[in-house]
Parts: sequence; structure tokens; C-alpha cells
Amino acid sequence: MERPRILVVGGGFAGVECARRLERRLSPAEAEIALVTPYSYQLYLPLLPNVAAGVLTPQSVAVSLRRTLRRTNIIPGGAIGVDTQAKMCVIRAITDEVVVKRYDYLVLAPGSITRTFDIPGLNQYARGMKTLAEAAYIRDHVIAQLDLASATQDRAERESRLQFVVVGGGYAGTETAACLQRLTTAATKRYPRLDPRLVKWHLIDIAPRLMPELGDKLGRTALDILRRRGIDISLGVSVAEVGADSVKFTDGRLIPSRTLIWTAGVAASPLVGTLGAETVKGRLAVTADMRVPQLDGVFALGDAAAVPDLAKGDGAVCPPTAQHGQRQGKTVADNVVALLRNQPLAAYRHRDLGLVVDLGGADAVSKPLGVELHGPAAQAVARGYHLMALRTNVAKARVAVNWTLNATAGDDFVRTGFQARRPAALRDFEYTDSYLTREQVKEYTTSLLAKG
Repeated sequence: MERPRILVVGGGFAGVECARRLERRLSPAEAEIALVTPYSYQLYLPLLPNVAAGVLTPQSVAVSLRRTLRRTNIIPGGAIGVDTQAKMCVIRAITDEVVVKRYDYLVLAPGSITRTFDIPGLNQYARGMKTLAEAAYIRDHVIAQLDLASATQDRAERESRLQFVVVGGGYAGTETAACLQRLTTAATKRYPRLDPRLVKWHLIDIAPRLMPELGDKLGRTALDILRRRGIDISLGVSVAEVGADSVKFTDGRLIPSRTLIWTAGVAASPLVGTLGAETVKGRLAVTADMRVPQLDGVFALGDAAAVPDLAKGDGAVCPPTAQHGQRQGKTVADNVVALLRNQPLAAYRHRDLGLVVDLGGADAVSKPLGVELHGPAAQAVARGYHLMALRTNVAKARVAVNWTLNATAGDDFVRTGFQARRPAALRDFEYTDSYLTREQVKEYTTSLLAKG
């Protein structure tokens, strides 16, 4: 008999953890395991601000799937549609060739994309912090602004190149602003023609508090740390319009700036829309064991699924964090094995272990198991957590060495020239226009079925 086919969509925390556990729980004779992902690595997303700031190299946060997965078939591409009736997944390979993969059990962990709004100029001029390419691009872009500001004689141009705007007061935005501000502060020492006082960072968020999940005390501590460094923080404010050399805020201020980093939240992958299943605020509605109701053999987890948070109760759903994604991956793998072996399925239940926020250098705030910390102690907890969460010893060693090297030798502020001649926009990195409609998905699967 042909082995059951398990298809895992997504190479993030949830998908990779699921595939790893399936390999451990199932013998090669019990099932065929495949993973659809456009990259041959699992991105350790929480450390992207460190990459943008040059504290870590890109390779150090790209954990090799070839080291992690031993017998999973890695399909290099992205899932762009699913026909749940025919049990087929439509995949756009990295060559742009469209292929269709059959499955018996489908695990959907396609992650999320940067959430945007209908703001004039946003999609054209904003950059995100969601992919490794974006982090590398932003580093090049920021250093390029210093180079160009140092070379120009035009005062207005210099002013616009030396002001940077980060939108989003969550973890990603706060860490990005904090780490990149340290980068520019250190870099200006190598630019004798630049007045360091002209370099300004703005962090804005529509919410009334910075990182509200941390609580009032730690949130205020983080706010004070960043303001002491000279970062201008505006709460209750968003972006009204973005131009090539200016950003207009909703409070009427017009900031001369050629850099807008957009981290104002995420939205579930557009793949969710091809299933025709029920959603909760854009995420797939799933049961406590992470099955998608009415869809045979389909599980969903991670950022793309509204997984009930049984530890909190009251109808809460799990936040889209790496911590939940990894643990959901293990539970889904166990449930797929249980289905194969006609055993009962388990509900997902996990109490949050806490939060860590790296503000660069010795500055950090963290809340492990509810204990509030800041300063070097919080930084030790944050870096210890990240090292523990990295999946391979090679990745742990690279990150630890990079941290040590940066702390002792500093940065050379080198640009690699990544997309130097062509300014990049959000869609250039996340390929959000690649997904199919439900009708297009049906056309591909019907065509394949007709061929037999």
C-alpha cells in the first residue's frame, strides 16, 4: 500500500517543529513527509533587528533545514492555493513554475505577512522587517543614507537622509528602532562631516502605550531608556502620508525623511483565503486540537490560525509568537500521528513563559515567568532565551560568536550593495501578489485530475 502523504506548508517555527517531531514519531514506512518552503532555512525572526544593526550576520539567524530535517522532502517554493476537496496543494516553485502536490494530511503553517493600510505612498516607500532580505536591505539602506548625507552639500537633502521613522510600538518596532539607533550613533564617529545631533530616530504607534504586553512598569522603563538615547517616541500617532523624502504624521507633523520602517502588525498569509474556511480576524478558525472544521485531514497553526488559548480561557486565542508556534507544531505532529494510528487527539494548552525585548547593548527588558527585569540582567535572560530557542548547535555558536565579536570589535559599517540601484518596496520581499483565487486553484486541480 502507498504510504500516507503528510504535507507541511511553511518553514517557520510551527512548520519546522511539526516536521521534526513527525520524523521522530513516525518510521519511514509509516508516512511520507514533505515541507513546502521557499527557503532552505528556518528564519529566527526575533533576532532580525540584530541583523539589521549588524550585530549578527544574516547566516547566523538562518537555521539550515538540511541540518534540522533528515528525511523530510523539502519542496522549494510557496503554497499559493489549496483545493481541500481534491486534497491538492498548488505550489509556485522558486523557478516560478507552478506544480500541484497531493496530500492525505495537510498541516498549514504559512505564517503571516506585514499588515498594511490604505495610506498614500505606504506600499511604495515603506520597508518592512519580516524577512532576512528586508533586514539586510534596511542595513544597507541606513548606512547608504549616512554615506549620502556626508557627501551632499544640500542642507535639506542631508536633513531628510538623517531622519528615520519606525512605525509600530510592538516588539519588532521597538527592537528595530533601538538597535538601529545604536548603529547610527556608533557610525557617525566614522563620519567627520556629519553632526551626530542631526541624526534623529522617530518611533510612533497608534496605541497609547509602548509594548502593552509588558505591563505598565516595564513599558515605562523601555520608554525611558529609548528617550534617554534621544529616540523621539510619539504614541497615539500614525502615518497619514508617505513621500519620497518626507513622512506626514496624523498629528499634522511633516518629517523630512527617506526611511520609513513599517512594523505595525501582521496579517495571516493570503493562503488562508483560498480554503473557503471560517476565519477569526483573518486567521483560520480551528478547534482546540488545531483541526480545521469540515476539512478532512487539515490542521492549521501558528500565525495563520486562531488557536484557542485554553490556558487563558474566556474565548482567547493564542498570540502569533514563536513560543506558541513551536509548541503548537509539536502538538499538531502528535495529533497527525494519532489520526494515523486511530488514537485520540490532544488539545493544545500552553502557558506563556514570558517576554524578552532586546534594546541593544546592555539594555533590555524582560518578564520571564512574570518576573520583571531590566538592564544587564534582562539582557542576559533575553540572550539566554534566544540561544536556547535556536535549533542547532551551529546556529547557537554563530550567534554567540557574533555577539562577542560585535561587543569587543564593533562594526565596520560596510554596505553590501544589496538592491542598491533599485529602491525596494514591501511587496518585493513578501510576494503577496502570487496567491491564486479559489477559482484559479480549482482550474489547476481539475486540469491535473483530467490528466489522470
